Amino acid sequence: MPYIVKYSLQRIGLLILTTFIILSLTFFLVKMLPDAVVSGNEAAQYAFWRDQANLGYVFETSNTIQGYGEAVLTYQDPSGIMHIFYREPIIRQYGAWLTGIFTSWNWGTSSAIQPGSGAMDIIWSRLGPTVIINIFAMLISVPLGFVFGIIAALNKNKWPDHLISTLVMVMISVPSFVTISVLMLLLSYNTSWLPSHWPSSGGAGAYAAAMVIPVLSLVFGTVAGFTRYTRAELTEVISSDFLLLARTKGLTRTQCIVRHALRNSMVPIVPMIIGEFVGILSGSMILEQLYSIPGIGGLFVNAITYKDWNVLLVDMAVYTMIGLLANLLVDLSYGIIDPRIRMGAKAA
Repeated sequence: MPYIVKYSLQRIGLLILTTFIILSLTFFLVKMLPDAVVSGNEAAQYAFWRDQANLGYVFETSNTIQGYGEAVLTYQDPSGIMHIFYREPIIRQYGAWLTGIFTSWNWGTSSAIQPGSGAMDIIWSRLGPTVIINIFAMLISVPLGFVFGIIAALNKNKWPDHLISTLVMVMISVPSFVTISVLMLLLSYNTSWLPSHWPSSGGAGAYAAAMVIPVLSLVFGTVAGFTRYTRAELTEVISSDFLLLARTKGLTRTQCIVRHALRNSMVPIVPMIIGEFVGILSGSMILEQLYSIPGIGGLFVNAITYKDWNVLLVDMAVYTMIGLLANLLVDLSYGIIDPRIRMGAKAA
């Protein structure tokens, strides 16, 4: 079996195990928190806890039971029958949670954000805006970061390098939530050129205009990161011995940079693109909240605020999977970018 295939299978197996461990720990920690806050009247609350009983998280009885703590709900239906719900022990809830996921892909229902709706359905309905905004941010950031980094490296210790390096320090130092606040102030409230929040309805033009501010707020810091790494790697390669040897063999400076320097400097930089995507995906949580974007980042914050633990668990699962898949792609990309690298190969 080729080394890259063997290594990939090992990494995928480790990814599955790591995901299982992280989500299991998250489940236990979340279930130790106070009970979820259920929105709606008593009938709606009864419907929610009845669903939780079907999932195995709580059990229903008509009499008070000692030893199970305080009841999460005591409800008397129109016929006069009492319905009292107690939390199951956490280990039983954990078993029911795993059973629901593996048998019917059921992650539970929302208690506050969209009461009665499936937690996984809520995530899928809000995943689009988050991914689209982050993809556009990456499509803009990567070329600009590479170009500015190359310009700075080729003009090391000259005024273009000093100018770019100063701007990079400024952009990295300013948090994205400060950037979006300034952009909203300048482009929305002062000039009314762009919308100040995500539109609830409208055509493609309205959504395109609404994406400008959040995308720009993510772009500044990401461009600065790519510029810094590109400059550092390219500067190191340009000053290396093998490039000096290439020059002594008759290659021009341009040929050395295009044929050798850029290619070698891309080995550590290209995998960084994947990791940077995960970084801005996490950083967009606050931006989505500030700009009222209906994405999974703002949903994560709302799930914590309203104690909607089922939605929080699914959101955590999505972020965990994205992060671990990104790490897997980063590891595998080294061997693709540079064939000399053989992941998992045994030493000769």
